[in-house]
Amino acid sequence: MTVYRCEDSLESIFTAIYLSYEENREAKDTFLSLNEDPILFAEDVPVKPDQEKTLKVMRTLKRRFGEEDYLTVCMALATPDEDKAQAVYRTVVRGLDERYARGHLFDNLTDDNIMKAFSLARYADREIGHLKQFVRFQELENGVLFSRIGPKCNAITFIMPHFADRLPIENFVIYDEKRGIFGVHPAGKQWYLLSGEEVEEPRLNLSKEEKQYQELFRHFCKTIAIKERRNLKLQRNMAPLRFREYMVEFG
Repeated sequence: MTVYRCEDSLESIFTAIYLSYEENREAKDTFLSLNEDPILFAEDVPVKPDQEKTLKVMRTLKRRFGEEDYLTVCMALATPDEDKAQAVYRTVVRGLDERYARGHLFDNLTDDNIMKAFSLARYADREIGHLKQFVRFQELENGVLFSRIGPKCNAITFIMPHFADRLPIENFVIYDEKRGIFGVHPAGKQWYLLSGEEVEEPRLNLSKEEKQYQELFRHFCKTIAIKERRNLKLQRNMAPLRFREYMVEFG
């Protein structure tokens, strides 16, 4: 058996998938792992992310299965599940097999690996949908709109296009504090990601107007609440607790 030791990133996992084909590995004897747990009698292959190999896998998936299935694969890899790399690898192998080349990548949900990858993608999609609703921007003294998030999934790549489309003339930043990643959108330009050890966590200096509006918003939310209709269980379903520390109205 060959074990590709990957980093928890799309680039590393796609590189491992490319290497498995380049080195003519048998899929049944190939395993993609995100941890260092030893496997007896297996050949360990450390994987260093390679941009060129990643792009080749991306182009192949888009060409063979279309943008929708490619996006589903990316969402599955955005989850924190430790088995996602192997599930996606076996899904891609099954899809590229000539016997199953017709149709979509996720047509055969009776296959355990395909079902696993599909379920992970749905999990990520639900969180991405929540974030699109619950992200709260705050205006800083310099006029930049800033938002802090801490999702379970690595979702910033999926929500940045959403807000860039709705706030095209605004300078805004979305900061994923769990991963130390910034999504940066300069007004009227393309957004980009910024990360690394050299990037420091920001210190927020809110504008005077922002503080006033936050107080007004909290007062508004409190005023419209009907005490007799208070339903905490329903509220938790509609606005899960883990999102509330990032929402002004619950501050």
